[in-house]
Amino acid sequence: MCSHYQTLKDAELLLKKFGVPTKPAGAKYDMWPRYPGVFIRRPVEHDAGDDAVPEREAVVGRWGLISAMTKADGLDKAGKLSTFNARSETAAKSFTFGNAWRRGQHCIIPADAIFEPDWRSGTAVATRFTRADGAPLGIAGLWDRWRDAAGQVQESYTMLTINADQDPLFRDYHQAGKEKRMVVILPEGAYGDWLTAPADATRDFLAPFPADRLAATPMK
Repeated sequence: MCSHYQTLKDAELLLKKFGVPTKPAGAKYDMWPRYPGVFIRRPVEHDAGDDAVPEREAVVGRWGLISAMTKADGLDKAGKLSTFNARSETAAKSFTFGNAWRRGQHCIIPADAIFEPDWRSGTAVATRFTRADGAPLGIAGLWDRWRDAAGQVQESYTMLTINADQDPLFRDYHQAGKEKRMVVILPEGAYGDWLTAPADATRDFLAPFPADRLAATPMK
C-alpha cells in the first residue's frame, strides 16, 4: 500500500508526459491521505460530441475515494475510512470502490515519488521510490465524485494495489509476516489505453512495474 507520495511540481512536465492542457490549482505536493491532489482522467463530457472537450484533463480531488453511492447521512463515516488505496482483488465488489470500478472510471495519479517503510532493520525506515530514468510515475487509480452536505459535487480518487509477495523489490518492504502490497505503476505507453479501457478490461493493466526500472532511496 502507499500512504505517502509526492506529486509533480513541474506543470510543463505534467503537460508533456501526461497530455493534459493545464495544471489545476489547489493541490498539495507532499501528499498524505485526504489531502487534495492531482489526478488525470477522460473528461466526464468526453462522449458529448463536443470537439472542445479535451481527451484528458487534470483534476484536483480528495486522495481517498468516496463513492457516488454514499448517502448524505453516511458522508461523515465515509470520510473517516482509509480509502486512499483499493485492493484490486476486491474493489469490484466493494461498496466504496464498486461504482467506480463498474463504470470504468480509470485515472492516472502523476507522482515524482512514492514512499514505503523498510522494516528489515526492525525499525521502519521511510524509503523513496522513483523511476530510475528520472521520469514521473503514472499510478493507476479509480475516481468517483460525491455530493457534500451542501449539494456540491466533490472529486476523489484512489490508487489501485496488487500483491507484491513475489516482487523482487517491494517484497522487502512493510512488516514481516504481513502481506506485501504495491501500487500499479503504468508504463507510459499504456496511459491512453488505461484511461479508455472498459471495466471488464481493468485487470489487464494490473501488473507489477519492472523492479530494475525503479530506484529505492532510504530517507535517513
